[in-house]
Amino acid sequence: MEKNNGLTLDVLRHSASHILAQAVKRLFKDAKLAIGPYIENGFYYDFDSEHRFVPEDLPIIEEEMKKIVEANYPIVKKNITKDEARKIFSEANEIYKLELIDEISDDSEITIYSQGEFIDLCKGPHVPSTGYVKYFKLLNIAGAYWRGNESNKMLQRIYGTAFFTSSELEEYLKFLSEVQKRDHRKLGKTLKLFMFDEKIGVGLPIWLPKGGILRDIIEKFEVSEHLKRGYELIKTPHIGLSSLWQTSGHLSHYKESMYPPMEAENQSYILKPMNCPFHLRVYQSEIRSYRDLPIRLFELANVYRYEKSGVLHGLLRVRGFTMDDAHIFCREDQITEELYRLMDLAKFMLHSFGFEDYKIYLSVRDKNLKDKYVGDPDKWDLFEEKLEEIVKSMEIDYQVDYGEAKFYGPAIDLKIKDALQREWQCTTIQVDFNLPERFNLSYIDKDGKEHTPIMLLRAILGSLERFIGILIENYAGAFPLWLAPVQVNILPVNNNSI
Repeated sequence: MEKNNGLTLDVLRHSASHILAQAVKRLFKDAKLAIGPYIENGFYYDFDSEHRFVPEDLPIIEEEMKKIVEANYPIVKKNITKDEARKIFSEANEIYKLELIDEISDDSEITIYSQGEFIDLCKGPHVPSTGYVKYFKLLNIAGAYWRGNESNKMLQRIYGTAFFTSSELEEYLKFLSEVQKRDHRKLGKTLKLFMFDEKIGVGLPIWLPKGGILRDIIEKFEVSEHLKRGYELIKTPHIGLSSLWQTSGHLSHYKESMYPPMEAENQSYILKPMNCPFHLRVYQSEIRSYRDLPIRLFELANVYRYEKSGVLHGLLRVRGFTMDDAHIFCREDQITEELYRLMDLAKFMLHSFGFEDYKIYLSVRDKNLKDKYVGDPDKWDLFEEKLEEIVKSMEIDYQVDYGEAKFYGPAIDLKIKDALQREWQCTTIQVDFNLPERFNLSYIDKDGKEHTPIMLLRAILGSLERFIGILIENYAGAFPLWLAPVQVNILPVNNNSI
């Protein structure tokens, strides 16, 4: 994290959020304070106010923030008791702060920060005074449920950013301007690639003719490359019996992202959120020998996941999407070779679409959260080590993400960088030694006995919807010729042209 005089950007931005809150309270007396943290590229504060904030309010709030900065109020920390905190925020009628205070244990010490007339419940830290926050900009307004819970009241969120220098702020605002120019939602509409229709359902993209051609080009390319590399193409249904997801464990670990069951003829069905159980049953449909392995099953499959409406974002976050999904069933002695093959395929596919710069993330367990993961801890140790060996051998920069593994196994994730140097996760390669056991998969080994295969599950481009959104923004809509849905146009040069 960048530092200036020993202060980090996080601290500067956290202090900026307090200045924002103070300015809003001055201008809109009825506004109730919720929370205002720093985030990756700035900060925000959530308010409950009768006044509906509009973009025209932002310059007015900024001017008030500048007055607070110019006043250079000392930002003072104070430790108080829970009763003292309740008294302060009860008198101010700050109902959201009181809710947070109620959740703090009675014997805990509470910290508040004050600047001028403004007081906030906060752990800190902050800059010494408001005069430190000189270079900031309010960016946009959004809605946000209190504490992220849809059953709570919708609040108003004001986003902003802050930097140590004016040149850094100017550079970032130029970056945001370029991001807006490349926004795939705007370009998708202009280029007539896709649309959304609320009468059909939010988060459910519809591909228009040109978008359909683009998708077809990508899908045919993917299928062709997978067939060359020994994959077998399969197609599975959009729904399956609820018992499948009970067996797989998804109903226990993933239920909040699944659509509720549908009842028909005294049976319960679920709209599939992923393809694993179907591919497992395809494997299980025959007796398998060690000579048959590895078996590589590939599918461009439509899946459906319940995403809260507040997080939906064009093609980047949708409720119905297509995964380039594959499951590889292999013996333990074949894992290393298969992982190398997968990394080779991932690099080839990403390079083919123009992405040369990427970083690898190794997602492993947080060993302190034992209840979060299933399976034998010894196997976890073994496969986490194998994945790290392979990543190291490739001599590519990587980062270990502790606690980011799925509940069923560790993973390698590739994050590409686009033309604006933004990171996007596309490829994920995961080891799953849990589902083969849950579904009682087996193969007959050389010794004539049944053994359980290891399953590798992976997506290379990931969601095709999301990947196409990334492509649109990376190329600003000007696709390479082989991807362009319209490759030739005839333009008349005068009225007599044919």
